[in-house]
Amino acid sequence: MTLTADQTVEALRAVGEPTRLRVLSLLAAEELSVMELSRVLDQSQPRVSRHLKLMADAGLIERFPDGARVFYRLSHDALSRRLIDTVLDLLDDAEGEADHRRLDEVRKERAADAARYFEQVAPQWDQMRSLYVCESAVESAIEKAAGPGPFERVVDLGTGSGRMLTLFGKKAKMSVGLDLSQNMLNIARANVAKAGLDKVELRHGDIFSTRLPHGSADLVIVHQVLHYLADPAAAVAEAARLVMPGGRLLIVDFAPHKLEQLREAHQHRRLGFPDAEIREWLHEAGLTPSAPVALPPDTEGLTVHIWTGERAAQPARKIA
Repeated sequence: MTLTADQTVEALRAVGEPTRLRVLSLLAAEELSVMELSRVLDQSQPRVSRHLKLMADAGLIERFPDGARVFYRLSHDALSRRLIDTVLDLLDDAEGEADHRRLDEVRKERAADAARYFEQVAPQWDQMRSLYVCESAVESAIEKAAGPGPFERVVDLGTGSGRMLTLFGKKAKMSVGLDLSQNMLNIARANVAKAGLDKVELRHGDIFSTRLPHGSADLVIVHQVLHYLADPAAAVAEAARLVMPGGRLLIVDFAPHKLEQLREAHQHRRLGFPDAEIREWLHEAGLTPSAPVALPPDTEGLTVHIWTGERAAQPARKIA
């Protein structure tokens, strides 16, 4: 497929302004809100919003509301991305470098806020989770979605208190849990030891760059993690990279909701995820999605969804 002359001219007009080029460069790094872009660019939100609208109308970027906030990301359209990549490859300016330094400052502040939060709540983490939905029902559904096992290797990304490791530990020959919070890892170590599991490895690690081997696990779990992340799609891609042929990825998180207070009180960046978004990420990562499982709360609260993506098994080799 190619762009028509009119489509090409419209797209070039949409990027033909210095601030818009700066915005594209920033969105190539991660999805951002208008407020964050305004801060990095040092421009008013109305002015930034106008630039964003022009590029969204041209199909170069995508706008998606999340609760009371609106986020933007680069278009998933292959032709639009090809044009954007070409323009950004040709772009070399000091202003863009300064923008990315300011974006790094925003990231560091977000990371520091999140780290403080997790260190504070680590001892009460499982109790806090139970406020949203019946945890026993969620865990039963997770076990059903994962299958009976046994598993060669289970990887739990953002392991927190290690609950997924203890849930699947006796069904796995080997388990690995990663988390950025040392306090969380200490609690996970205690919980793993209490459960009598000796084939569990706990690592200080980043969900975006796990440094684990490609295709090394037949069950990868991302449990109640994505809503904290600035780039959840990248986390799904890294998690999917670890899934071996015939293995599966389980994502457990909230359905879309409107509880804005969770942003400030509990550092939630995204207020849940629609099914179509998760399915798209799984497809892009080379996994085949299954129908999601919805677990609404018994009373007022948040609905938990379980999304499963499977990697096709390699065909059996024929014996000559």
